[in-house]
Amino acid sequence: MRVRRLGWAGLEIEAGGQRLVIDYVRDLSPLFTGWMPGEGLAAPSGKVAVALVTHLHRDHADAAALADVLTPGAPVLRPAPGHGDDVDNVTTLPAERELALHRLAAEVVDAWSAREVGPFRVTAVPAVDGLGDPQLNWVVEADGQRVFHGGDTMFHGWWWLIARRFSPFDAVFLPANGAVVDAPHLQPPSPLPAALDPRQAAAAAEILDARYAVPMHYEAEQPDKIPGYVEVLDPEGEFRTRAAGWARVLAVGEWLDLAI
Repeated sequence: MRVRRLGWAGLEIEAGGQRLVIDYVRDLSPLFTGWMPGEGLAAPSGKVAVALVTHLHRDHADAAALADVLTPGAPVLRPAPGHGDDVDNVTTLPAERELALHRLAAEVVDAWSAREVGPFRVTAVPAVDGLGDPQLNWVVEADGQRVFHGGDTMFHGWWWLIARRFSPFDAVFLPANGAVVDAPHLQPPSPLPAALDPRQAAAAAEILDARYAVPMHYEAEQPDKIPGYVEVLDPEGEFRTRAAGWARVLAVGEWLDLAI
């Protein structure tokens, strides 16, 4: 199995001549004003047999991008819709509407449920979203190797259950920017990170018994100032220090061959 970083939280996984993507996006500008489409992002290297979505924030779910790369009828596995009214769901409604517009074969899955798609076995596992929206993380197995994708989860108490059921992992991909969010619909704002910071990501990687721990969900190309969204100063550098010994940093577009 090979894994390629597509930028932000996007991954491409290749096994048995087929491809799977997780949180593949092509355009972050609907959420991050000032981010040029395609900037700091890579496209999959060919047609894709299955797409996994951790949650329906627009920086993790881009239906137009998926429609362009998925084979006809390819499944898009996703978490449940948001709870409450349109105000509660303001951060998920754009992606929901785009999924319906592009008529993708989306399927809601529950935590701990598994699917077999071609050479891949994928399992949804629990996660906690920093804005209170439904989120899943994903375990992908193929060719005798196992990968974890952490979306933009916060630190939580399910790490040990995930580890008991699936560890060791050949690679874990974890958010590391520790973003503090000040959103108009979430007032008063929290001063605490809404996604793993480098220290928390390193702790999660150790619990999951990772061969390689790869930071994601940060980009040097991101505009310096996004209103209401503040990252830690050096996610990559701090993660290298915190996860010394098993940290593996991938450039956008770079492959990691887990068979080696």
